Amino acid sequence: MRLYPMMANLQGKRCLVVGGGRVAERKIAGLLDAGADVVVVSPACSHAIEEWAKAGGIALFRRPFSPEDVRDALIVVAATNDPAVNLDVYQACGPHQWVNVIDRPDLCSFTVPSVVERGDLQIAISTGGHNPGLAKKLRQQVEMDIGPEYAEYTAFLGAVRSRVLALSLDEKRKRKLLSELLDDRFLQWTKTGEWERRNLEAERIIEKAGRTGT
Repeated sequence: MRLYPMMANLQGKRCLVVGGGRVAERKIAGLLDAGADVVVVSPACSHAIEEWAKAGGIALFRRPFSPEDVRDALIVVAATNDPAVNLDVYQACGPHQWVNVIDRPDLCSFTVPSVVERGDLQIAISTGGHNPGLAKKLRQQVEMDIGPEYAEYTAFLGAVRSRVLALSLDEKRKRKLLSELLDDRFLQWTKTGEWERRNLEAERIIEKAGRTGT
């Protein structure tokens, strides 16, 4: 089965995590980073999960899983160390819900990729849940090639793109201009901290295009 890659907006969406250990903790952290409304069900939980609950970041129910817990959840994650409980979680979910069962890719309607993040830039690597070790290895390779400077570089490109889209140019000319602003010299100046030089050159190109219409 081939998976459909997508980036999901989970802001304010109800997400259920069943489990309170290290794996559940990682799942919860990712959901919180995405702004999800996280509910956790587990008789016991890690210190970090306890602290999230105390701070009001999550709703924590310290008890065994009940099938009713999946109600109203868009995403359900079964992350306990008991395969029988994880199976119960899966079986409680409806076809409209997205389910992730740790160590059971055959039961998952979605898997969580290994991700490299540089500001707004996200590079996701997935093996469809079949080989997390390979995904981790590839992520480490990408991390070496895509350094921290890409966070600033991505923000810069977003700003200049907004400027270009606001120009009174046809679409073909805008695409040509955006391609010119992707020249490697702008990335190199970002790496070396020459942000003023980079910004001035980008401004020169955009202003010239705006004046001449080319």
